[in-house]
Amino acid sequence: MDQSPSQAASLRNTPFPHFVSAQTADFFAYNMLTVAVGWQVYDLTRSALSLGLVGLAQFLPQFLLTLVVGHVADRYERRRVVMLSQGVLLCVCVVLALGSLTHSLTETAMLVCAAAMGGARAFVHPTMSAYLPTLVETRLLPRALALSASARQTGIIIGPALGGALYAAGAATVYITSATAFLLSIVTLSRIRASCPVGRREPLTLGYILGGIAYIRSKSEVLGAISLDLFSVLLGGATALLPLFARDILNVGPLGLGLLRAAPAVGALSMSLYLARVPMTRAAGLKMFAAVAIFGLSTIVFGLSHSFALSLAALIVLGASDMISVVVRSSLVQLETPDTMRGRVSAVNSVFIGTSNQLGEFESGVTAAWFGAAPAVVLGGVCTLLVVVVWMRLFPALRDRQSLCHGG
Repeated sequence: MDQSPSQAASLRNTPFPHFVSAQTADFFAYNMLTVAVGWQVYDLTRSALSLGLVGLAQFLPQFLLTLVVGHVADRYERRRVVMLSQGVLLCVCVVLALGSLTHSLTETAMLVCAAAMGGARAFVHPTMSAYLPTLVETRLLPRALALSASARQTGIIIGPALGGALYAAGAATVYITSATAFLLSIVTLSRIRASCPVGRREPLTLGYILGGIAYIRSKSEVLGAISLDLFSVLLGGATALLPLFARDILNVGPLGLGLLRAAPAVGALSMSLYLARVPMTRAAGLKMFAAVAIFGLSTIVFGLSHSFALSLAALIVLGASDMISVVVRSSLVQLETPDTMRGRVSAVNSVFIGTSNQLGEFESGVTAAWFGAAPAVVLGGVCTLLVVVVWMRLFPALRDRQSLCHGG
């Protein structure tokens, strides 16, 4: 990847700086919000299953809206779609803040708010993913994707850590801060004037709506990368149980929870900065499989750990390895998809991500309720290692992939 000053200067002269600032504020706000919701639900219920239900409540709207999101992202101005969705998230923050101040929140009310978060979030990520390539030249896109990933991870790091610290002053403080950050993101996006015009509107047929699914099915390497990421995080994800680990196993309180939530993003940020300077030019597929295996091993270490320092280290390694998978998957999706269907493909990709994250949280909550938190996490890590072995045989094209460039 060319890291010349001319590329950096070229990016500064595009709407990209505004885009990446808005994206950072968005992830900052959302990750503060999820930390507070998780901790408050566990405060109310002391139930691992309830933590899983929060993940399920966020996943179901995202899954049900997949085809709608892709249609909207490809037929309407993407910037406005993101701004409207963030407006809904801002309203959720206000509702949660008022409920916290009046002590009127119940588990059911919080699950309804989580569902609203999931519905709004269903539009934000795939639409922003499809929007970015329209703001920069194709030659600048790899660098823009890497810098975007770095900025996104910065928001993910700061959000949970600050959210955990602010929670000591009350949940309402976290929700008000999140609402302010969402507002900042909306205002920043509104300053982008060079918006890609709405493309030619194709007839709204079943084939058009299902175009994203058909495209992914036709690309073995893309399907393999997306599904590998899905099953590894679905089975190996432990983030839903972090409030339980923070309170009952590691005894570190809400600030410790914020640090635990931020640790994977620290690893991911470090890896994204490294990959921005040293891109994968050889054996990209094998590196992805190796990274997912390390993800599984790190999950096992975290599940067995009773040391806060060791748990943080395991989560940092987990985040760094997951970023390799993210870079491979996002590069394959963005660089090999025509702009006219980026919204639909990004929506399908997003629901895979949502499945692995939110449905993975539900799976973790259920297995923790059955077997206990630590055994559930360890079992998930072992299953992730098994997925790696099976997927290497099912998707040889991905295993043999060398470069992340188009057709590489």
